[in-house]
Amino acid sequence: MYNWQHKDWPQFSYHIGEESYARLLQFQQLAGQMKGTLHALPPEAELDAIIENMVAEAVNSSAIEGEVISKPDVRSSIRNKLHLGFPETPVFDQKAIGMGQLMTVIRASFADPLQASDIQNWHQMLFSGIDQPWVGKWRTHEDPMQVVSGFMGKQKVHFEAPPSNKVSAEMEAMIAWFNQTAPGNSAVIIHAPERAAVAHLYFESIHPFEDGNGRIGRALAEKALSQTLGRPAVCSLSMIIEANRKEYYRQLENAQQKIEISEWMDYFIEVILQAQQAAVETVGFSLAKNKFFAKFNGELTERQLKVVRRMLDEGREGFKGGMNATKYQGITGVSKATATRDLQELAAKGVLVQVGGGRSTRYDLYLE
Repeated sequence: MYNWQHKDWPQFSYHIGEESYARLLQFQQLAGQMKGTLHALPPEAELDAIIENMVAEAVNSSAIEGEVISKPDVRSSIRNKLHLGFPETPVFDQKAIGMGQLMTVIRASFADPLQASDIQNWHQMLFSGIDQPWVGKWRTHEDPMQVVSGFMGKQKVHFEAPPSNKVSAEMEAMIAWFNQTAPGNSAVIIHAPERAAVAHLYFESIHPFEDGNGRIGRALAEKALSQTLGRPAVCSLSMIIEANRKEYYRQLENAQQKIEISEWMDYFIEVILQAQQAAVETVGFSLAKNKFFAKFNGELTERQLKVVRRMLDEGREGFKGGMNATKYQGITGVSKATATRDLQELAAKGVLVQVGGGRSTRYDLYLE
């Protein structure tokens, strides 16, 4: 039996224990601190932190589903949608364009009541450039919608969603629940992570689309968080989920077997808390970048600045494998001798930190 086959569906029941309740309070505190810290940043640094969070969510949400999208293209797509810079930066990854648009729309419209057309429009954004009849529409096929793994003949069915002929009614009920639990409405859920946890599970259990349900479901969780907070949430749930996606799928499969979801609630509250903690670090990274450019203003050549910006684009995780002369050549087009000289000069100025020696010499950025 799956949860939607239960006689009490969709009346989820759960108990929030002491540890999870403490996490709810900790999340609230961190979210409040985040709001204050962002407002204390210079406008450009504040916007940079918000964009980096959106980029992380877009890239990791796709990665959970096995989709690889270009991080720089996602960043450019988001900046273009926010009208930051003219002319717009060319974006070549169509998936990145769609995810960038989805992230900006979710953020801009967080306070609006949810409608079926909103979710279908999100789906169209996600699959922009794909000419298929199922894009932006609830599924209609008669075959069971199943989540399976394994090779043909040895497949395991992890979940079977409601039949397609029930999807429209199920989504109508889910959207009504979503709006009723928003602040100021009849069945308001006070704690943002609690509402996001139910919203995500509820949507994933209906599984209304042929493809893309996970990414849309996580976008819906973000909207639930933002609405209940009363401002756009600054945290990437997908970054935490992607770090241990096996546990995410295990918890989701377990929760979809029953109507009592205390274990799922504990899990998802912890995910959201970790996401908020990571977001605090992202804001710290933006602050460090702001200090960096203030410190070295006018001291770097255009070539050196291009390399530094490329390294910073990788976010707080850093440039994979560090910078070396070969990578420097690839970014700037200079000779190996010039690349080596530039790197040594940047290290001498305190911009870079040398790691290792000889052929394995690499450099990392030094950020206070």
